[in-house]
Amino acid sequence: MDEWIIWVILAVVLGVAELFTFTAALGLLGVAALLTAGTAAIGLPVPLQLLFFAASSAAGLLVIRPLAMRHIRQPQLQRFGVEAIVGKPAYVVSEVSGRDGRVRVGGEEWSARAYDETLVIPAGATVDIIEIEGATALVYPRE
Repeated sequence: MDEWIIWVILAVVLGVAELFTFTAALGLLGVAALLTAGTAAIGLPVPLQLLFFAASSAAGLLVIRPLAMRHIRQPQLQRFGVEAIVGKPAYVVSEVSGRDGRVRVGGEEWSARAYDETLVIPAGATVDIIEIEGATALVYPRE
């Protein structure tokens, strides 16, 4: 069996393994194996193939992997709009029932309904916003 076929098989195995790990390391080793298959195809001796594989693997792991991981581990995007107030506390301005009511959240007044339609939440209570439905906050009292 020609050496280049072995390098291609190794590249495929490493590429498939990368799909299960998402570390970017095995994928870079697979690329190095694929590049080394090219050196084997042009007839370089095995010691030079191994040296090329080691050098290209080291270059990939030391230079490209940190760049790739920086892009993978970007900070989570902040929520904004109505999604940003879900989970926040609110102050009940006027009694909240299963049909209507008003709450104040971060300086804004919202129409509100009790998340549990059987509850009646008095004015002055503190509630948590569970969900936003249209322009209405569905709230549940804090315990």
